[in-house]
Amino acid sequence: QVQLVESGGGLVQTGGSLRLSCAASRNILSINNIDWYRRTPGKQRELVAGITSGGSINYVHSVKGRFTISRNIAENTVYLQMNSLSPEDTAVYYCHAHVANRYNSYDYWGQGTQVTVSS
Repeated sequence: QVQLVESGGGLVQTGGSLRLSCAASRNILSINNIDWYRRTPGKQRELVAGITSGGSINYVHSVKGRFTISRNIAENTVYLQMNSLSPEDTAVYYCHAHVANRYNSYDYWGQGTQVTVSS
């Protein structure tokens, strides 16, 4: 079981910054990967950024150079630093954890945090 608690969303103007936090209830090194997704009305959920237990990182093309995913292992927290925000980044952002072993795999989601970028 993994509980995920997101925080850090809010309202910001175009060009502004926000940092999202995702606090996990267990050692994040025991989680195969932790990702940030976002969803806007009428659109599919989109993978924004992810980090594996080994530290590999990936980003969706649209946020490369603007967003940075990082982690604090001691605090079991993953962050998403978002800079140069635009209205197109407005969405509910979700933290996701994927845990897999030899026999099973599990997916866990946080409750989501709203990010609104005004023009």
